[in-house]
Parts: sequence; structure tokens; C-alpha cells
Amino acid sequence: MANVPEESPLGGPSARGAGSSAAAPTNNPSSAPHDGNLSEITRLIRGLNSEKTRKESLDLLCKNYLKVCDDLAILLWNSFGTMRALVEEVTSVYRPLSSTSLSERVAAQVCNAIALLQAVAAHPETRMPFVKAYIPVYLQAFLNTMNREKPYDSLRLSSLVVIGSLVKVDDAEVVDFLLVSQTFPSCLRCMEVGSTLSKTVATFIIHRILLNEQGLHYCLVPADRFFALNNALAIMVERLGEEEEGHRPRLLRNIISCYLRLSDNDRARAYFSGYIPPKLVDDTYIGILERDQVAHSNLQKLISKLKASQRSRTQPTGHLSGPL
Repeated sequence: MANVPEESPLGGPSARGAGSSAAAPTNNPSSAPHDGNLSEITRLIRGLNSEKTRKESLDLLCKNYLKVCDDLAILLWNSFGTMRALVEEVTSVYRPLSSTSLSERVAAQVCNAIALLQAVAAHPETRMPFVKAYIPVYLQAFLNTMNREKPYDSLRLSSLVVIGSLVKVDDAEVVDFLLVSQTFPSCLRCMEVGSTLSKTVATFIIHRILLNEQGLHYCLVPADRFFALNNALAIMVERLGEEEEGHRPRLLRNIISCYLRLSDNDRARAYFSGYIPPKLVDDTYIGILERDQVAHSNLQKLISKLKASQRSRTQPTGHLSGPL
């Protein structure tokens, strides 16, 4: 039902259900809709406005055109009533979301609607209008649910991929929107209760927020916010061996990236030099690190920075050792 953007720091190929990788307008004729396809796409987009034809339109748009029509986002955004229809589909499951009655069939249909929203979020011409219309706010309910069952996590993951598409491009306005709309605590919640892939995308989003100076300051002040993030990261390090094996490398890479960026701050670096999750710096995950040069390099940089911070302190409170 959900996928991560292709060739992003989240890694892995896309799968049907939550959109494709960020798609810039292209001059490649093979990716532009031909007259016949355009007519069919237009018909299906119009079909989103009717409850009678919405399910079929969602299915066919996601199955046939989401990956091959780069300008689908523009067609969706500029079509009368389409965003309203997609938001209506999203909000239709708010009530069952608060119970245990959400079926996989219903969740799949809503995930298709979110997939089209992700296409709009990923496109450079529609990204900021999408943000300024506050449409991502309608996805917060899916990020905040504590239910771990598959239908709920499918909605969680699909919604995270929308946010992930927004933060793939460095944009201070996007980060400011995410901070104001309380995306940070929502991602921490996903890091606690989500599937391995949901945790991976949520951690990627946190890292992208941290890369922005305002985002880094937000995550450090007040201290409660920093300790909440540190706790979430430490728990994921401790339990990484329990996660889905195929997604562990990406999750570990994103965790290390968060620690490395946080260590750019003097106070955070001093804290980490006194304590860092032991499993991060011993040989527990050496097998993963040996196969991921980016994670390997980032961990070495982190260890080096923290050791330097220890040496600069008159009374070091901990000891760091590295497996590499």
C-alpha cells in the first residue's frame, strides 16, 4: 500500500500505493501524457469527484499513471474539486481510525488517495501550493494513531512518505511548516509504534529537519524535546535486531545520521560523549555497517567527534569505543 521514494536516502525501489519519486517537469516526450492517455487521465480525475466512481478512479490512476506521468501532479492540482475530493477520502476514515474496525480494503483505498497527494507533494510546481494550502495537516491523524495493526500502519507509512517527499528538497519554508504543524512529535510517535519501514521514513524526516538550522534549534530547545528524540533514537538502536531484516540497514543509517547532525551542537555533543547507546559503537551491528559505506563513514565521524569532545573535558563521564 505504501512505498518510499526511489533512490532516496530511504533507499529501495518504489512500490505501488504511496506515489513515486520526486518528479520534476520533464521535456522527455515518453513521460508526457499522449492525447489518448491525457483524455483517460482527465476522465479518471473527474471521476474522483463522485463517490460512485472514486474507488475505480483511484485504483486506475495509481496503477496505470502514477509512475509514468510526470505531470500528473499538475493535472491533479489544477483540476476543479480534485484536492477537495482527495481530502474528503482521507478524512472519511477518521472515525474508524479511533477504533479497531478499520479494514484493509478501506485502508487501501485511502492509501491510494494519499499516493496521489504524495505525487503533488513531490512535484516542484505543486509542492509549495500544497504546503500553503495546509493539506498535509489532514494526514496528522494517521501519524498519531498508536494502533500497530497493518491497515493503520499502511496509512501511517503512506502519510510519512508524503512528508518525506516534502523534506527531500532543502526548503526552510517547508521545515517551518512542519515545525508549526507539530510533525516532530508525530514522527517520534511513529518511531515508537510504526513498522520498520515507518520508523525508517520517520527517522529520515527527523534527519532532514535537523539539517536545517532552525530545525536543529527546535529539536534541542527546550531540553525536553532533545531528550525525547534521544530516547527514541536510543530505543531504536537497542531494538534494531528485532526489526525486519531487509530494512535494518536503512534504519541504522538514518539513526546514525541523526546522531551525527545532533553532535554538531556543543551541548548535545558533550552529552553524547558521556553516553551513547553501547550497541551503536560496539560490534553488535558490524555486519550491517560493513555493507553500508555511508553508515560506516558517518559512524566513524561521530565516534571521532565524541572522542575529541571527551578529551576536551577535564572529567570525562564515559568511554567510547568503535568497532571499525
